[in-house]
Amino acid sequence: MLTKAPLAPLAIGGVLMVMVYAGGHVSGAHYNPAVTLAVLLRGRITAADAATYVVAQFVGGAVGALIARWVVDPDKVTALSLSGRQLGAALLVEVLFTFALAYVVLNVATSSSHPDNSFYGLAIGFTVLAGAIAVGGISGGAFNPAVAVGGSIAGLFSWSSLRIYLLSQVVGSVLAAVAFLALNPHERGVQGAESGAEPDAAPGAETPASHLASP
Repeated sequence: MLTKAPLAPLAIGGVLMVMVYAGGHVSGAHYNPAVTLAVLLRGRITAADAATYVVAQFVGGAVGALIARWVVDPDKVTALSLSGRQLGAALLVEVLFTFALAYVVLNVATSSSHPDNSFYGLAIGFTVLAGAIAVGGISGGAFNPAVAVGGSIAGLFSWSSLRIYLLSQVVGSVLAAVAFLALNPHERGVQGAESGAEPDAAPGAETPASHLASP
């Protein structure tokens, strides 16, 4: 996004997709504090695990931003500063697509109805791709508090607008968790994809998504 490449949304969605597939079995592949919050509220991880994830996510975002700022000429980067009607529009679209992203993750990666799916990475990556294309010109398409902080460090977003991103993303995350549990009351306390293994499965057997969205 620093270089304003026209295919940046495709690159972002594609990289997220492959990283979800690559890291899902290791860490759960959250990469996003808003997703971590939704998974916590859904009851999939503990508060201690969530705190560890969030710290790692913000550190990763900051390091990535510093590298990007070194690679790209800072003089060619203009910070997006929100004010007036644009502020309200950015708040709305960030809530909407953060909700969409977290809701998709909860359904494809933690639901006991999808124990053997192999499409979770595609669903998550394409959600971000769709959001970046649809509203990237309005808010910058962050949908992720770590991206919002990293983007501010890199000079993409003005620091005065950071609170709008953080607020909207937390709200979207909470709404996603509430909607998921309201529509799937049987999932309360269920360990999601891990619970989907057949009763006679061999000890330690794992389904393709068995580690996604959980430590």
